[in-house]
Amino acid sequence: MTGLKVVVDGVGLERPRAGVGVYTTQILHAMSVDRPDCRLTVFGPPGAFVHVPNTSYRPLPRARLVGRHVQWPARIRQLKPDAYFGPAGVMPLGDVGCPSVITIHDLAIYRNAGWFPARQPLSTRYVVPRSVLRADVVIAVSENTATDVVEIFGIPRSRVQVVPHGVATSFTPMSAEDLAVARARLNLPGRFILFVGTIEPRKNLETLLEAWAMMRDRPDLVVVGAWGWRYESIRERMGRMGPGLHHIEGLDPNDLPALYNLARVLAHPAWYEGFGLPPLEAMACGTPVLVSDRSSLPEVVDGAGMVVRADDPNAWRAALEKVIGDTDLAADLRHRGILRAAEFSWSRAARLTWTAIDRAIQSRSS
Repeated sequence: MTGLKVVVDGVGLERPRAGVGVYTTQILHAMSVDRPDCRLTVFGPPGAFVHVPNTSYRPLPRARLVGRHVQWPARIRQLKPDAYFGPAGVMPLGDVGCPSVITIHDLAIYRNAGWFPARQPLSTRYVVPRSVLRADVVIAVSENTATDVVEIFGIPRSRVQVVPHGVATSFTPMSAEDLAVARARLNLPGRFILFVGTIEPRKNLETLLEAWAMMRDRPDLVVVGAWGWRYESIRERMGRMGPGLHHIEGLDPNDLPALYNLARVLAHPAWYEGFGLPPLEAMACGTPVLVSDRSSLPEVVDGAGMVVRADDPNAWRAALEKVIGDTDLAADLRHRGILRAAEFSWSRAARLTWTAIDRAIQSRSS
């Protein structure tokens, strides 16, 4: 379809470096390139227009409940858009007056509420379920997430469209000269295992810490990520691990490709991921990847990385030692990872997202 007017929920731009913020920025840029004749009107937090330059930008109402769920949908209806797109996976409780598409990134809180703070009853009990049930098309970022959507909310699988994330073009193998400069500037060790992710129970960093402590001739361990929630026991354990453990908080995203390139291996032992962007980014950089056997992670690496049981620290120790000690295996994983990552792009994600929006509009008119 051409010339569409689409209203977009830009709430994820409050944290532009977090997962939903990165997704919102990347998908909207790619969508504007794919269909330049269509108009995207983004409602978001003050000042966040800098992250979505190819759109029309308006501020979200400031009142948290009445503003988002009553005032905002009234403004949307006044615009008479062709469709609503929710990159953060939610819709306002009020009627938006047009076909709607939302993206569900993960449903981990419905699988294990103990991984999260206990202060989200409005979102988990009302906003998310009502959004999924009301949306004309639900985008899931993986087949695993699509299965979760159907099992948890009971909607037909035909209403769910899988649109995997893309990977930014900045994630690519780098030259030895550029890497030497980056290593010195970031003060990184000569050999290291890399973990990237928010430090919270769902990421299962404890298993990696235990495996690393058991390794023979172990490289250093670099943990990149902010403190999330329920991290106190993890923080205490990290404090006892000695000088070989390095925690980098608040890393400039522009430095992340260099970290992936410099790492001997990326270890991603999460209990649950809706997609799992760090393994994909690492593969694009030519870094060997180890992931857990849970949720979407085996689907994302699809034979291009090693899959290890999430609940077995000794298996992680053995796998890490094997990849670091076997140069032929590491080279094979690098090659397969680059080929696998090449199958993902934000331009492809944009085309599939526009297809989902077209479907939503057609479902209302048929």
